[in-house]
Amino acid sequence: MDFIALDVETANPDLSSICQIGLAQFENGIVTHELSTLIDPQDYFHPMNVSIHGITPDDLQGALTFEQVSGPLNAFLDGKICATHTHFDRSAIRQACARHGVTPPSCLWLDTARVARRTWETVAERGYGLGNLAEMLGIEFKHHDALEDAKAAGQILCAAMEQSGLDLAAWLERINQPIHGDYREAIKRTGNPAGPLFGEVLVFTGALSLPRREAAQIAADLGCAVVPGVSKKITMLVVGDQDVTKLAGHNRSSKHRKAEELIGKGHPIRIIRETDFLALVEVT
Repeated sequence: MDFIALDVETANPDLSSICQIGLAQFENGIVTHELSTLIDPQDYFHPMNVSIHGITPDDLQGALTFEQVSGPLNAFLDGKICATHTHFDRSAIRQACARHGVTPPSCLWLDTARVARRTWETVAERGYGLGNLAEMLGIEFKHHDALEDAKAAGQILCAAMEQSGLDLAAWLERINQPIHGDYREAIKRTGNPAGPLFGEVLVFTGALSLPRREAAQIAADLGCAVVPGVSKKITMLVVGDQDVTKLAGHNRSSKHRKAEELIGKGHPIRIIRETDFLALVEVT
């Protein structure tokens, strides 16, 4: 249940103009470390943005640039689950990295707005903004301060895990599934007997770039039987790229862990990334 919550403020409508970053590390639902730093955006401040967060150029005396903080930021985030509320902050980090020619953090991003929409029916379609959710859950915070917003997002994620009974690994899958309906519906496919991969028994896990049903159909067309769970009968586990390379073993999905256990007992199961699966599709 360990993750890092992140929030940023920007100097102007350009998402790369980050002027504040807030980070809160959560362990077992409790904030164990927090950091707030002002950033020199090397850009102008728009009056509208200033009216929202209150940060002005005068506040940035001696502040580091994004390029200067990117190294320590990556060291803190790499290999971790990073929670943000909506895609705004993730996009801002990526655009700032592109603007300054630095490597983006290698972390797993989890959108707490998408989590909330799948947890509480009352906010499934509207009202899932940070302020409204915080009021609904009794979370007190100072809105539009990056650290305060980050901690509020983290608390929302903790509340959603408690409400839903889903852990972080499960939520990384759940956010890519429909908001309504039976998202746990098992996806099964019978492999095309004429397909080049006929005989393979495949399971998908993790956050895929493709909708799960689409990926399953591609696999079935190639001849793979697609089943929902890991057992001794499967021959291949396809894992979302982020999940297979960036998470420590105890944070991997239950399917991933079970497959590794079976491999350890001598069962011939291959674990491959989604990228490798799609490359396999292209050459078959």
